[in-house]
Amino acid sequence: MIQRILIFVTLLLVLDLYLLTSFRNYFTNNTIKLGFKWFYVLSMLISYGCFTLILLRFDDRPTQGNILINLWFGYTFAFIALKIGMFLTAAFDDVVRVIEFVGKSIWRVFLSSNTEVKFSDRRKFIGQVGLGLASIPFLSMLYGITKGKYNYKVKNIALSFKNLPASFNGLKIVHISDIHSGSFDDIDEVKHGVDLIKQQEADLILFTGDLVNNDAVEIVPYKEMFKEMTAPLGVFSSLGNHDYGTHKRWNNADEKKQNLLNLFQHQKDMGFDLLNNRTHTITKNGEELDIVGVENWGKPPFPQIGDLSKALEGTNPENFKILLSHDPTHWDEKVIPHKQHIDLTLSGHTHGMQFGVEIPGFKWSPSKYIYKRWAGLYTNNKQHLYVNRGFGFLGFPGRVGIWPEITIITLHQES
Repeated sequence: MIQRILIFVTLLLVLDLYLLTSFRNYFTNNTIKLGFKWFYVLSMLISYGCFTLILLRFDDRPTQGNILINLWFGYTFAFIALKIGMFLTAAFDDVVRVIEFVGKSIWRVFLSSNTEVKFSDRRKFIGQVGLGLASIPFLSMLYGITKGKYNYKVKNIALSFKNLPASFNGLKIVHISDIHSGSFDDIDEVKHGVDLIKQQEADLILFTGDLVNNDAVEIVPYKEMFKEMTAPLGVFSSLGNHDYGTHKRWNNADEKKQNLLNLFQHQKDMGFDLLNNRTHTITKNGEELDIVGVENWGKPPFPQIGDLSKALEGTNPENFKILLSHDPTHWDEKVIPHKQHIDLTLSGHTHGMQFGVEIPGFKWSPSKYIYKRWAGLYTNNKQHLYVNRGFGFLGFPGRVGIWPEITIITLHQES
C-alpha cells in the first residue's frame, strides 16, 4: 500500500512541478507570483492528503457524510479540474514555443543569417487567459460542493397515452432516484428536499434505487424523515447497484447478505413497497394499472439480477404498465425488445455525472459519452423512458449544472 501511494504521489509531483514552473513565469508582479505559488503548494498538500486518505481508508469508509471531509474531497476535485485546464494551457504554450523555435531556425538558415527575426512572445497572454478559463470550472465546483448539491429542482413532465385507463387520467407521480444517504452532510438541507416532495401532494411516489452507498445503516438517521413521504396510491421502490453493497469489501458473504436484508427492513419501515422482480397492481373504479419493479440490471461490472419476465408473470398484458428499473441501459437492452409492452420506464443511476450544462434547448454532460440515455425523457415509438438526475450525490460531493432532481410526472388519457 505504501509503495502504491509513493508511486502515485511521485507522478502527481512531476505534473505539479511542471505546472508550477510554467505558470509562475506568466506573472510579472512579484506579489501575485508569490501568492500563486503558495496557493498552488497548499492545494497540492490538500490533494495529496486526500488521495492518501482514500487509499488508506478504502476498506473502512464512513457510513455517514461529514461536511469537513466532503469539503476537503470536493476542493480536491475542483483543484484537479483546475490542473487539467492549466495543463492544457501549458502544453499548448509549449507547442507554440517549439513551432516558433523551428520557425526562427528555418528563417535564419534558409533566408537570412544576418537578420534577427522577432516572433511575438505570447507566453504571458496565453498563460493568463488559460488560467482564467481554467478557473471557471474550479469556481463552479466550489459552488457545487457548498450549495449546488442541495439545489433541488422540481421538474414537471406531462405524458399522454391512449391506453391509460380513465380512472388514472391526471395521475400525479413523484419520481426520485439515487438518494445515496451515506453521502449527506446536512440533515436540514435533506429535509428541505423531502419537504419539496411532500408539497407536491402526489398520488404515487416511485423511487428507482440506490438508497445507500454501500451499508444499510447509512439510511438510519433519515428513516423517519423519508417515512413522512406518503401518497394515496402508495410508495414503491426498486434496488440500485449500490444497494447490494458490491462496492465494499465485506468480512464474509454472510455479512454482505445480512446487510441487504437490513436494507429490505429499512425500506419496509419507511413505508416503501420494494418490488424485487414483481408487480403490484393498483385498482381504481374497477380499472387497473401495474407498477412493475425489477432488481438492478446494468452492464458489467454492475449486477444483472433484474428479471423483467419474472416480474411480469401473472400480469394482464393489456394493463397500463410503469416499470421501475434503476439502470437506463436496461430499457434498450431488455425492455424495448420484450414481448410485453411497457408504457413508461423510470430510471436513475447516471446522476448526469453531477456535472454539466443544461439550458433551454441544450444539455451536455460527460455522462453522455458513457450512457446513451443519461438524463430526461426518451421515446421509442409508444414507449417512454425517464432518467432522473438523482436526489443525492456520490464520489464528487457536489453538483455543477446538473442539479438534484424531484420529477413530477402527470399522466393523461389521450383522446
